[in-house]
Amino acid sequence: MYMKKLLFFVCTMLTWLCTDATAKTLVVYYSYTGNCREIVTTLTSQIQADMLEIQPAEKGLKYEANNYALGTQLLNAIKANPNDAGSYPAIDPIATSLDDYETIIIVTPLWWSQMAANMQTYLFNYGPQMAGKNVGLIVSSASSGISGVVADCKRLVPDGKYFSENLWINHSNHSNRTTLIQDWLTAIDYNTATGISETKTTTTTPTRIYDLRGRLMVEEPSKGIYIKNGKKVTR
Repeated sequence: MYMKKLLFFVCTMLTWLCTDATAKTLVVYYSYTGNCREIVTTLTSQIQADMLEIQPAEKGLKYEANNYALGTQLLNAIKANPNDAGSYPAIDPIATSLDDYETIIIVTPLWWSQMAANMQTYLFNYGPQMAGKNVGLIVSSASSGISGVVADCKRLVPDGKYFSENLWINHSNHSNRTTLIQDWLTAIDYNTATGISETKTTTTTPTRIYDLRGRLMVEEPSKGIYIKNGKKVTR
Protein backbone atom coordinates (compact mmCIF):
# COMPACT_ATOMS: atom_id res chain seq x y z
CA MET A 1 0.00 0.00 0.00
CA TYR A 2 2.83 2.37 0.90
CA MET A 3 4.58 1.73 -2.43
CA LYS A 4 1.37 2.38 -4.36
CA LYS A 5 0.88 5.70 -2.57
CA LEU A 6 4.50 6.64 -3.19
CA LEU A 7 4.22 5.75 -6.88
CA PHE A 8 1.03 7.79 -7.20
CA PHE A 9 2.70 10.78 -5.53
CA VAL A 10 5.76 10.59 -7.80
CA CYS A 11 3.62 10.32 -10.94
CA THR A 12 1.51 13.26 -9.84
CA MET A 13 4.56 15.41 -9.19
CA LEU A 14 6.11 14.49 -12.53
CA THR A 15 2.91 15.40 -14.33
CA TRP A 16 2.75 18.72 -12.50
CA LEU A 17 6.38 19.51 -13.26
CA CYS A 18 6.01 18.68 -16.95
CA THR A 19 2.87 20.76 -17.27
CA ASP A 20 4.47 23.68 -15.48
CA ALA A 21 7.60 23.51 -17.63
CA THR A 22 5.76 23.50 -20.94
CA ALA A 23 3.03 25.99 -20.17
CA LYS A 24 4.91 28.86 -18.54
CA THR A 25 4.08 32.42 -19.55
CA LEU A 26 6.41 35.44 -19.49
CA VAL A 27 5.02 38.98 -19.48
CA VAL A 28 7.59 41.37 -20.95
CA TYR A 29 6.86 45.04 -20.45
CA TYR A 30 8.25 48.54 -20.67
CA SER A 31 6.53 51.31 -18.72
CA TYR A 32 7.47 54.97 -18.96
CA THR A 33 4.47 56.64 -17.31
CA GLY A 34 3.40 53.68 -15.14
CA ASN A 35 0.30 52.76 -17.18
CA CYS A 36 1.84 49.59 -18.60
CA ARG A 37 3.03 48.57 -15.15
CA GLU A 38 -0.54 48.85 -13.87
CA ILE A 39 -1.75 46.76 -16.81
CA VAL A 40 0.83 44.07 -16.03
CA THR A 41 -0.13 44.03 -12.36
CA THR A 42 -3.77 43.52 -13.33
CA LEU A 43 -2.91 40.86 -15.92
CA THR A 44 -0.78 38.85 -13.51
CA SER A 45 -3.57 38.89 -10.95
CA GLN A 46 -5.57 36.86 -13.49
CA ILE A 47 -2.97 34.47 -14.93
CA GLN A 48 0.10 32.65 -13.65
CA ALA A 49 3.09 34.37 -15.26
CA ASP A 50 6.59 35.62 -14.64
CA MET A 51 7.43 39.26 -15.37
CA LEU A 52 10.35 40.95 -17.09
CA GLU A 53 10.62 44.74 -17.07
CA ILE A 54 12.67 46.39 -19.81
CA GLN A 55 14.75 49.31 -18.57
CA PRO A 56 16.71 51.86 -20.65
CA ALA A 57 20.45 51.84 -20.04
CA GLU A 58 20.47 55.62 -19.70
CA LYS A 59 18.26 56.69 -16.81
CA GLY A 60 16.22 59.83 -16.31
CA LEU A 61 15.60 60.66 -19.96
CA LYS A 62 12.53 62.76 -20.78
CA TYR A 63 11.34 61.41 -24.10
CA GLU A 64 8.51 63.94 -24.32
CA ALA A 65 10.65 67.03 -23.60
CA ASN A 66 11.09 69.81 -26.17
CA ASN A 67 7.99 68.81 -28.09
CA TYR A 68 8.92 65.09 -28.03
CA ALA A 69 12.31 65.72 -29.59
CA LEU A 70 14.20 62.78 -28.04
CA GLY A 71 11.44 60.21 -28.49
CA THR A 72 11.01 61.24 -32.12
CA GLN A 73 14.76 61.07 -32.71
CA LEU A 74 14.96 57.52 -31.36
CA LEU A 75 12.03 56.32 -33.45
CA ASN A 76 13.34 58.00 -36.60
CA ALA A 77 16.73 56.30 -36.14
CA ILE A 78 15.05 52.90 -35.98
CA LYS A 79 12.82 53.65 -38.95
CA ALA A 80 15.78 54.74 -41.07
CA ASN A 81 17.82 51.56 -40.43
CA PRO A 82 15.58 48.91 -38.84
CA ASN A 83 18.07 46.08 -39.51
CA ASP A 84 21.02 47.81 -37.83
CA ALA A 85 21.51 47.06 -34.13
CA GLY A 86 23.12 50.48 -33.72
CA SER A 87 19.80 52.14 -34.55
CA TYR A 88 18.21 50.95 -31.31
CA PRO A 89 18.68 52.62 -27.89
CA ALA A 90 20.61 50.62 -25.30
CA ILE A 91 18.70 48.79 -22.57
CA ASP A 92 19.81 47.11 -19.35
CA PRO A 93 21.19 43.55 -19.71
CA ILE A 94 18.59 40.78 -19.81
CA ALA A 95 19.13 37.67 -17.68
CA THR A 96 15.79 35.94 -18.35
CA SER A 97 16.03 33.05 -20.81
CA LEU A 98 13.15 32.63 -23.24
CA ASP A 99 13.91 28.90 -23.38
CA ASP A 100 11.90 28.56 -20.17
CA TYR A 101 8.67 29.89 -21.70
CA GLU A 102 6.18 28.83 -24.36
CA THR A 103 4.06 31.98 -24.19
CA ILE A 104 5.28 35.59 -24.31
CA ILE A 105 2.90 38.49 -23.66
CA ILE A 106 4.34 41.87 -24.68
CA VAL A 107 2.97 44.94 -22.92
CA THR A 108 4.19 48.22 -24.41
CA PRO A 109 3.27 51.87 -24.74
CA LEU A 110 2.60 53.49 -28.08
CA TRP A 111 4.97 56.31 -28.99
CA TRP A 112 3.65 58.50 -31.78
CA SER A 113 1.93 55.63 -33.61
CA GLN A 114 4.91 53.28 -33.15
CA MET A 115 6.12 50.83 -30.53
CA ALA A 116 8.18 52.46 -27.76
CA ALA A 117 11.85 52.49 -28.78
CA ASN A 118 13.11 50.61 -25.72
CA MET A 119 10.71 47.72 -26.30
CA GLN A 120 11.78 47.66 -29.94
CA THR A 121 15.37 47.18 -28.75
CA TYR A 122 14.39 44.15 -26.68
CA LEU A 123 12.42 42.58 -29.52
CA PHE A 124 15.18 43.29 -32.04
CA ASN A 125 17.61 41.37 -29.81
CA TYR A 126 15.31 38.57 -28.64
CA GLY A 127 12.43 38.41 -31.13
CA PRO A 128 14.07 35.63 -33.18
CA GLN A 129 14.06 33.46 -30.04
CA MET A 130 10.25 33.75 -29.92
CA ALA A 131 9.82 31.79 -33.15
CA GLY A 132 7.12 29.17 -32.71
CA LYS A 133 6.07 30.50 -29.30
CA ASN A 134 2.63 31.92 -28.45
CA VAL A 135 2.86 35.72 -28.65
CA GLY A 136 0.33 38.18 -27.24
CA LEU A 137 0.39 41.96 -27.58
CA ILE A 138 -1.15 44.53 -25.22
CA VAL A 139 -0.71 48.19 -26.14
CA SER A 140 -1.28 51.26 -23.99
CA SER A 141 -1.85 54.63 -25.66
CA ALA A 142 -3.50 57.98 -25.05
CA SER A 143 -5.95 57.76 -27.93
CA SER A 144 -4.09 56.69 -31.10
CA GLY A 145 -4.86 53.36 -32.75
CA ILE A 146 -2.32 50.55 -32.43
CA SER A 147 -1.83 49.37 -36.02
CA GLY A 148 1.69 50.82 -36.16
CA VAL A 149 2.69 48.99 -32.97
CA VAL A 150 1.28 45.72 -34.30
CA ALA A 151 3.33 46.20 -37.49
CA ASP A 152 6.49 46.85 -35.46
CA CYS A 153 5.88 43.72 -33.37
CA LYS A 154 5.39 41.49 -36.41
CA ARG A 155 8.50 42.95 -38.05
CA LEU A 156 10.58 42.20 -34.97
CA VAL A 157 8.93 38.86 -34.12
CA PRO A 158 8.00 37.54 -37.58
CA ASP A 159 7.72 33.88 -36.62
CA GLY A 160 5.69 34.09 -33.43
CA LYS A 161 2.36 32.27 -33.10
CA TYR A 162 0.24 35.34 -32.50
CA PHE A 163 -3.01 35.16 -30.58
CA SER A 164 -6.13 35.86 -32.62
CA GLU A 165 -6.56 39.35 -31.13
CA ASN A 166 -4.41 42.13 -29.70
CA LEU A 167 -5.54 44.20 -26.72
CA TRP A 168 -5.63 47.99 -26.86
CA ILE A 169 -6.03 49.86 -23.56
CA ASN A 170 -6.21 53.62 -23.96
CA HIS A 171 -6.57 56.55 -21.61
CA SER A 172 -10.36 56.49 -21.64
CA ASN A 173 -10.70 52.82 -20.66
CA HIS A 174 -7.54 52.27 -18.60
CA SER A 175 -9.57 52.24 -15.37
CA ASN A 176 -11.63 49.37 -16.82
CA ARG A 177 -8.56 47.25 -17.58
CA THR A 178 -9.59 44.37 -15.31
CA THR A 179 -12.65 43.62 -17.42
CA LEU A 180 -10.85 44.35 -20.68
CA ILE A 181 -8.12 41.85 -19.82
CA GLN A 182 -10.64 39.21 -18.71
CA ASP A 183 -12.53 39.61 -21.99
CA TRP A 184 -9.30 39.43 -24.00
CA LEU A 185 -8.16 36.24 -22.31
CA THR A 186 -11.53 34.71 -23.12
CA ALA A 187 -11.50 35.97 -26.73
CA ILE A 188 -8.08 34.46 -27.47
CA ASP A 189 -8.99 31.25 -25.61
CA TYR A 190 -5.86 31.68 -23.51
CA ASN A 191 -6.12 28.39 -21.62
CA THR A 192 -6.46 26.27 -24.75
CA ALA A 193 -3.89 28.21 -26.76
CA THR A 194 -1.24 27.99 -24.05
CA GLY A 195 -2.07 24.54 -22.70
CA ILE A 196 -2.58 26.00 -19.23
CA SER A 197 -5.51 24.28 -17.58
CA GLU A 198 -6.64 27.14 -15.39
CA THR A 199 -6.28 30.84 -14.79
CA LYS A 200 -6.50 32.54 -11.45
CA THR A 201 -10.00 33.08 -10.15
CA THR A 202 -11.14 36.68 -10.34
CA THR A 203 -14.25 36.27 -8.20
CA THR A 204 -12.29 37.19 -5.10
CA THR A 205 -9.06 38.84 -6.17
CA PRO A 206 -6.15 38.14 -3.79
CA THR A 207 -4.21 41.11 -2.51
CA ARG A 208 -1.06 41.55 -4.62
CA ILE A 209 1.38 44.33 -3.88
CA TYR A 210 4.22 45.38 -6.19
CA ASP A 211 6.90 48.03 -5.97
CA LEU A 212 7.21 50.57 -8.78
CA ARG A 213 9.54 48.23 -10.71
CA GLY A 214 6.90 45.52 -10.84
CA ARG A 215 8.43 43.25 -8.18
CA LEU A 216 6.02 41.33 -5.95
CA MET A 217 6.26 42.41 -2.27
CA VAL A 218 5.72 39.97 0.59
CA GLU A 219 3.87 42.53 2.73
CA GLU A 220 2.32 45.96 2.44
CA PRO A 221 4.82 48.71 3.33
CA SER A 222 3.99 51.21 6.05
CA LYS A 223 4.96 54.13 3.80
CA GLY A 224 6.01 54.89 0.25
CA ILE A 225 4.49 54.47 -3.21
CA TYR A 226 3.46 51.03 -4.46
CA ILE A 227 0.85 49.18 -6.55
CA LYS A 228 -1.91 47.29 -4.72
CA ASN A 229 -4.28 45.16 -6.80
CA GLY A 230 -3.59 47.29 -9.87
CA LYS A 231 -3.96 50.68 -8.14
CA LYS A 232 -1.24 53.09 -7.11
CA VAL A 233 -1.09 53.71 -3.35
CA THR A 234 0.81 56.54 -1.65
CA ARG A 235 1.33 56.39 2.11
